[in-house]
Amino acid sequence: MERNLSVKSQKSLGTIDVAPDAIAMVAGIAALECFGLVGMSSRSLQDGIAEILLGKENLTKGIEVRIDNNRVILDLYVIIEYGTRINEVAHNVIENVKYAIESQLGLSVTKVNVNVMGVRTGN
Repeated sequence: MERNLSVKSQKSLGTIDVAPDAIAMVAGIAALECFGLVGMSSRSLQDGIAEILLGKENLTKGIEVRIDNNRVILDLYVIIEYGTRINEVAHNVIENVKYAIESQLGLSVTKVNVNVMGVRTGN
């Protein structure tokens, strides 16, 4: 499996390369549009919560992009709002991210894995 290589698409007028950071940015924006998702986290729960509490949001943080034969596999590390159904929020994130990448970038998404790193209560 290739890591951190771009997705290449050959067209009649040339080649289109989509970098993993561009894929992660589209995925991050799509994920944050979902109800019940508070923010993205890194693999370390402390880093993710500190980022949320400080109000700084890096849209590509907490998103790992893997490319296998021009097919995209995503791992998202998220924080969910307390009181929401985690299963429903995760399902909505998967569907929204997959749709955004396939429709906006024209790429094939094989998997979207949602890893819930924490739950945030109130403000």
